Amino acid sequence: MKRLKQLVTSPRTERFILALIIFNAITLGLETSPWVMTRFGAALELVDNVVLAIFVVEVVARIAVHRTNFFKDPWSLFDFTVVAIALLPAAGAFSVLRALRILRVLRMITLVPSLRRVVGALISALPGMGSITLLLGLIFYVASVMATKLFGADFPQWFGSIPASAYSLFQIMTLESWSMGIVRPVMEVHPYAWLFFVPFILCTTFTMLNLFIGIVVNAMQSEHEEEARAERHKLEEDLREASEQRRQVHDEEAADMAALRGEIAELRRVIGDLAAGLQSRAG
Repeated sequence: MKRLKQLVTSPRTERFILALIIFNAITLGLETSPWVMTRFGAALELVDNVVLAIFVVEVVARIAVHRTNFFKDPWSLFDFTVVAIALLPAAGAFSVLRALRILRVLRMITLVPSLRRVVGALISALPGMGSITLLLGLIFYVASVMATKLFGADFPQWFGSIPASAYSLFQIMTLESWSMGIVRPVMEVHPYAWLFFVPFILCTTFTMLNLFIGIVVNAMQSEHEEEARAERHKLEEDLREASEQRRQVHDEEAADMAALRGEIAELRRVIGDLAAGLQSRAG
């Protein structure tokens, strides 16, 4: 088991799995080409099965090494889920599941620390992003109702209902053909429509969406600071352990020196006793 643990946690093994993931991503991409599948389809299927078998063996080995701790680690559970999805039947009604094999590429996240930090930051930013999403949803609902009442009669294809208005406003928020495609035609009928659309764009595109970016940046900075604190704590622990080891060595050396002095004193006493005995005999 010790050898297996060394093999599983070895950086060389991690680099091999990472290279295998990249290679598998390339082969899965090649499978989308009819020309490639016509000539090398069988070989690509064989390669895919071999790669999947290696992934399964690697996950099973990690479970054997870490046991229940494997299922307590979110990244390990992510790897397990991705590999398990690839093992699902992909024939007949389940043929659509073959497309999910590309999810194996996401295992790269667990092997690259920088990617793990980014994903961790995004996850930690979800609560704040949820609040902004709720606020944005309220703004969209209010604006959709207003747009439907103001422009629905003249432009039913864009603002004939609340869902249609919401989709049109979403297009406007993304600034995709918003002026020439929607707003200017509306302004030909309603010249003061810009009083509605311009504040909407300022409120959503230039304010709410930038709040998303701000929350993500703040979360990534917090993640980086947390990692820096962890590294400092580990360094302090290492220094403390090294200082404790030096103190123990110093104490052991002092004890050895004291014992040596005691032995020397005892030896001198014995020599003195012998010398005194010899002198008494000579006298």
